[in-house]
Amino acid sequence: MKAKTALLITAATVMLAGAAQAQTTEWQPPRAGDWIVTGRITTVAPTTEDAILTSAGAATGLKVDVSDDLMPTLGFTYFFTDHIAVEAILGTTKHEIRAQGGATDVAVHETWVLPPVVTVQYRPLTEGNFSPYVGAGVNAMLFYSGEDKNGFNVDLDNGIGWALQAGADVGLHGPWSLNFDVKKVWFNTDANINAGALKSSVDLDPWVVSVGIGRKF
Repeated sequence: MKAKTALLITAATVMLAGAAQAQTTEWQPPRAGDWIVTGRITTVAPTTEDAILTSAGAATGLKVDVSDDLMPTLGFTYFFTDHIAVEAILGTTKHEIRAQGGATDVAVHETWVLPPVVTVQYRPLTEGNFSPYVGAGVNAMLFYSGEDKNGFNVDLDNGIGWALQAGADVGLHGPWSLNFDVKKVWFNTDANINAGALKSSVDLDPWVVSVGIGRKF
């Protein structure tokens, strides 16, 4: 997903949230001690185009391409104060890794990823049924159940990255709300191919874009 697309989604989120604001007054923004549990549909869209090199660091003319994936996720948000909350999201995605360049376009690996993200949020509004937020935090990338393709052997390093977040909860009725959420994650992994004969330092840096329904407790 390109940055412009993500920005357009963010703009649409704000417009939809503003339009929904006038539709109900029954929902109240969460307060200190409240929880929101949110079920979402989430797109994880890596932005990598990193070069594949030989073991000596020479260019091969190939680059890494990592597919997007759509998945259900759960978000758990706890409010320490009326304005400060912490959120953890849980989900897993499956991605195909390809080597591309010139006339070459070949799948080399397919892997599942567990990418939990924890952010601290700031929520400026405590009145009305529109609760926007911004956040920052950390993420982990844990690769598992990998399957090599077309005679290649690929090893990916797990690790920790950083995340920024923007979104909004829009009151629907009672404890229920509509949630829009966009995260930008920065994460790098070292990929070793065929026991190090080829290698790449891969900046996955995915956009994580979600829409869902939340319930306040």
